[in-house]
Amino acid sequence: MDDTPAGPPAVVVHPRRRGRTALLIGAAALLGVSAGTAVGYGIQAERPPTRLPALSQAELVYPAKALPADKAPAPLPASQDRLVRTGGDLRKLVMKRPAGWSDDRSAGAGALDDGWMSVDAYAHEFNQEGSQLEYLLESDVRRVAGAAWKKGAYRQANVRLVQFRSGAIAEASSYAEGQRSYMPWRKDGAGNEGDPVKGSGSGRYYLYPVERKAGYMPSYRARAVMHRGDIMVEINVFDTEPIGKKDIRTLAERQLELL
Repeated sequence: MDDTPAGPPAVVVHPRRRGRTALLIGAAALLGVSAGTAVGYGIQAERPPTRLPALSQAELVYPAKALPADKAPAPLPASQDRLVRTGGDLRKLVMKRPAGWSDDRSAGAGALDDGWMSVDAYAHEFNQEGSQLEYLLESDVRRVAGAAWKKGAYRQANVRLVQFRSGAIAEASSYAEGQRSYMPWRKDGAGNEGDPVKGSGSGRYYLYPVERKAGYMPSYRARAVMHRGDIMVEINVFDTEPIGKKDIRTLAERQLELL
């Protein structure tokens, strides 16, 4: 049995009845609108027709024939032609090993094969490997080149050049922006906005907070993400000791100079 006390009876609201005065006013308004419309049509009918603008446009001017060879503009030099510069051996655009570093041939660097890296091996470096691989393939990735170095007892660094096929969409720029977008807030990001890489446009470098785990040495990381043309650049530095901003910034600026 429902013991809830009954509330006040619902109030039924009826629409307001319109009286004779309202009907008369409505009829007069309708008549005024009709009369105004008729007058408007009459005025328009008395006016002369207005000529519409021509639909055709001025003809585009093309040369009657190709320019002679001595007057044709010279092709861009290889130093300025991006397609020539990045269409060759991509490994030549990976920065040279810095002084004081040596090649890293450890298991973690084994994904590189003579400076090349397969797309699935590159995707394996990310937490969500399957999603990363799917994204790269859908974005028409072309190839990946890189290098891996070590310095001292524990410092390691790697460079990745991810090149996309040229198309209507700037995939390298989009990919780099996507990587930077989660760096300030996601758990596997750096937790900060980073600092700009000079001369890169939107490129940035980041220092991660130190990771500490019982029974293990502290882990430090720095990362740089930028792009130039159809190439996205990623540089990582790992160590058990703090990494300075200058360390990652210098590597990023040197790599950018080659692109």
